[in-house]
Amino acid sequence: MANLSDYNTQNQYQAVVKKTERLTPADTDEVREILLEVKQPEFGCEVDQSFGVLVKTNGEFGNRFHHRLYSVADLPEKANGKTRITMLVKRCSYVDDFSGEKYNGIASNYLCDRREGDEITITGPFELPFAVPDDKTANLILIGMGTGIAPFRAFVKHIYNNVKDWKGKIRLFYGARSGLELLYLNEEDGDLTNYYDKETFKAFRALSPRPHFSDPIELEKAIEERAEEIVDMLSRTNTYVYVAGYEKVKEKLDKAFANILGSRKKWEDRKAELIVGGKWAEVIY
Repeated sequence: MANLSDYNTQNQYQAVVKKTERLTPADTDEVREILLEVKQPEFGCEVDQSFGVLVKTNGEFGNRFHHRLYSVADLPEKANGKTRITMLVKRCSYVDDFSGEKYNGIASNYLCDRREGDEITITGPFELPFAVPDDKTANLILIGMGTGIAPFRAFVKHIYNNVKDWKGKIRLFYGARSGLELLYLNEEDGDLTNYYDKETFKAFRALSPRPHFSDPIELEKAIEERAEEIVDMLSRTNTYVYVAGYEKVKEKLDKAFANILGSRKKWEDRKAELIVGGKWAEVIY
């Protein structure tokens, strides 16, 4: 997996904030959906790509800019010859392991504080590993945690709006701390539910049993409740597994898949086959 320092930031563009909207209620973690319009007409971005945001900073070791990557959260569109892209941003903070002090995330807080009409500097586009298979009978297991739903929202929209006639199964597992933080699968902005009428698409929620007590999201439970179908999909040679979210999601997935396949060894062997076959891809934030 590439490090942020490996990405070329020489190609820079100016993007105007056309819309910024908080999607989560006030008493939950702030997640905003931001619509950007890139001023330079030559900039283009597709659903299987990401873009960077550059923030000026007085960082350590003389770093003048802070660079973070974001997936497109909707189908890119053209307006007056310019590309418009949508992003999801969660306002983040972290506690220093040594000092115990709390610090605000640089890029996330910068972006959440932007207002309509503000300009930001973006880079890219950069390739994402989530490619739509050429085989329309291929099965897709999509795992998105938190803002990791962003690339899969665009991905699913692209398949059903642009690729069409998809024959394989698409199973989306989406984790959030509570139903209030579950984006695009709720009553307020549940546009992924538009695809519930598709025979090939199903989405499953994975929530924390006690969100106010910071209990972990029950991703394993959501997967194990559909064990029979998931085992069948994993037994097929044309099944792909795509994962997006925070680091711990990989540990949760390994545990869940090992349980439903009967042993850790069986899952390790199957995962190795997926990786070698180019049918496993992950973006970990």
